[in-house]
Amino acid sequence: MVAELGPQVGERVPDFEMVDQFGNMHDLESVMGPNGAMLLFHHSADW
Repeated sequence: MVAELGPQVGERVPDFEMVDQFGNMHDLESVMGPNGAMLLFHHSADW
């Protein structure tokens, strides 16, 4: 069931911190724009 996979469209996600591919730290506040943000988590075969 899709609702069990994680946050749904329009739902606020929990605060987070993560490192980007350049070693820079980001959190939810740093990626939010005036209209919100779109987060895409992609699982690679390289993981």
